[in-house]
Amino acid sequence: MAAGALGSLQPATGVPAEVLQLTQFGPALAVAVAAVVWPVTTWRLVRGPRRRPSSPWPLLCMPFLIILLSAGPYALISGTPHATDPRTLHHSFLLVAVAQLVGACGEEIGWRCFLQPLLRTRFGPLPVSVAVGTVWGLWHVQVLGRSPAYAAGFLLATVAMSVVLGLALDGTGGMARLLLAGAFHALVNLGMLLFMDEETGRTAPMVLFGVASALVAAAWVRRRTAVTIPPTVEGDPGA
Repeated sequence: MAAGALGSLQPATGVPAEVLQLTQFGPALAVAVAAVVWPVTTWRLVRGPRRRPSSPWPLLCMPFLIILLSAGPYALISGTPHATDPRTLHHSFLLVAVAQLVGACGEEIGWRCFLQPLLRTRFGPLPVSVAVGTVWGLWHVQVLGRSPAYAAGFLLATVAMSVVLGLALDGTGGMARLLLAGAFHALVNLGMLLFMDEETGRTAPMVLFGVASALVAAAWVRRRTAVTIPPTVEGDPGA
């Protein structure tokens, strides 16, 4: 409801949707309401553990890989690259990039900084990440008005990216979690803006985006499993 209200206010504010979509602050408003009703619990969830995060670079490289795996095949299938020169945008690319980061953080404070740790108190990181990704995708209700394949590609992408973010940021709290999740989200949005044309409603780019995100998520899950489960050695009773 908050996101819908913000969306209806967008034309009145004069803020171009290319720069910033006010609906992105819907999750942040929901967290603000929760903070009024349950201040202690909300603060504890958003603050998270005081653990120092691991290197952010593996996570922040994933958006580039997702866009590469999406835009490359799309260019081959369509016979033409869909790259947009940042200088041809109606607004400064720097302004767009900063606004995208702010908007992405407006979403992520709800998804990865509140809902993820809330559900994590009861379930493991993988099922929680899938659940949050599903809610994240369905929250973009306008996508469900597209073709079934388009909507399925989008939902596959949100679930897959949520798995990457959920596993990568599990145990990380506070501002680090918010900024890393927001940066990942913003990089994906900027990559789609510059190298894809899914906003036209074409199915192929969105399906490719979903598949690329799923491939990256599968690799991320395998990487996490390899790190957390030590290999058995010969002679080990557990072998």
